[in-house]
Amino acid sequence: MIAQRLPNTLLLGVTALLLSLLIGVPLGVISAVKRNSWVDYLGTFITLLTLSVPAFWLGIVFIIVFAVELQWLPSGGMRTIGEESLWDLAKHLILPAIVASGFTMANLARYTRASVLEVLAQDYVRTARGKGLSETRVLVRHVLRNALIPMITVIGLQLPRILGGAVIIEQIFAWPGLGLLAFDAIGRRDYPVILALTMLTGAAVMIVNVLTDVVYALVDPRVSVADGSAS
Repeated sequence: MIAQRLPNTLLLGVTALLLSLLIGVPLGVISAVKRNSWVDYLGTFITLLTLSVPAFWLGIVFIIVFAVELQWLPSGGMRTIGEESLWDLAKHLILPAIVASGFTMANLARYTRASVLEVLAQDYVRTARGKGLSETRVLVRHVLRNALIPMITVIGLQLPRILGGAVIIEQIFAWPGLGLLAFDAIGRRDYPVILALTMLTGAAVMIVNVLTDVVYALVDPRVSVADGSAS
């Protein structure tokens, strides 16, 4: 049962994570570079609003607006009966992926902003500017390369949520993944399935934490796995 649902959850989770990276990281960088400007205030407002809005409420609103009123996208499920095209799968994936990416996107934007602001205040950044390097080159070669290193930890903490499955989101959109399987198992009091899903999620957390520390040490030579600095 888990083997049948796991690919569906991975598809939804990885898509949501990619959306979070594509939106959250640039939003955090722009907010930091334009600190205390209207762009920064707008970015901060968007992240706080996204963190404050419950996912189940946002999912219902999206279904009402885009599926019922506008009829642009399907309201739930993974495929239309009789349809096997990638476009049909993509249409079913859009709404749950956007809703699932909201919390992670807002967190990435906040952490990225704080990390970029910290790096911008470092001496080597002022030295690079003093050498006459363009602002774009300073930002890309000196600021982003160092500011995005802590993001590895943040992203690593989000990966177990992919295997755990977004129970509420999969329930709202009837997405046949591990989250919906867990919800149905709880309703049926199917304890073997619940235990198996719990063990899978726990194992994923431990494995991802170890891999995150190793990748962190590989990316940043200043960090040593032996002395535990990566954690």
